[in-house]
Amino acid sequence: MVAAPLPLQGGRSNRVWRVGDLVIKLYLKQDDNPLFDNDPAREAAALAALSGTGMVPPLQGAGCFEGHDWLIYGHITGAPWQQDSGHVAQLLGRLHDQPEFGGLPLGANGSAELEAQGNAILSHCTLTTDLVAELQRRCPIGQVPPLKQLALIHGDPVPGNLLAHDGTLTLIDWQCPQMGDPSEDLALFLSPAMQFLYRGAVLSQAEEEAFLSAYPDPRIVGRYLSLRPWFHWRMAAYCLWRCRRGNPQDRQACDLELAAIGQSISPKTA
Repeated sequence: MVAAPLPLQGGRSNRVWRVGDLVIKLYLKQDDNPLFDNDPAREAAALAALSGTGMVPPLQGAGCFEGHDWLIYGHITGAPWQQDSGHVAQLLGRLHDQPEFGGLPLGANGSAELEAQGNAILSHCTLTTDLVAELQRRCPIGQVPPLKQLALIHGDPVPGNLLAHDGTLTLIDWQCPQMGDPSEDLALFLSPAMQFLYRGAVLSQAEEEAFLSAYPDPRIVGRYLSLRPWFHWRMAAYCLWRCRRGNPQDRQACDLELAAIGQSISPKTA
């Protein structure tokens, strides 16, 4: 007897069910997300390429039904990440050492590309002109050059995409992996907005320090610290975009990112 499908919560982009020991994901067609892609081919490729590493759930199949892509993978009994930020840093460090696989786009690399990405997001926020002007004024100044040696990155390692189980962690929701700057993954996990929206609370200073201390490459940690104002600024723009689309919690998330930019960053003049 086949078990009845049990809807799973947590995802923002697709519909997901558990059926016995399997998870079935049905990809929904949506307007283009300016920061997080929803690419079923990349997710299937990631699960296949990283099979056996323990970092991904086991891929069982993929295909298309009535115009919608679907994916099936093995169910992992666990819970979304809540504590031990150092464990997440170690997992991301392992991921960033994995070999490239085909079909991956390049991620935003360096402060100029992060700024361009943020401005592109703001261009879709025309109904909130006062807030857009404030964000444009708060754009960081300076320049951090692109990273020459790119790595495989998850592209969305937020708490809801980290399953804690059996003393380890597994990354799910591989819809937007890229070849990019590893500091991107660090920034997304540490993001006050993403922690607030998925976990209900931002990381403490001790949790942030534990994460950065545990990440295995201090050069990438230093790069993250240099790019941090742009990461916060771009995420604030993204939260404003989501707020405009009817997600009121994202307005508070936007404020958290703006506050995190820090008083030491000189804003551009209006």
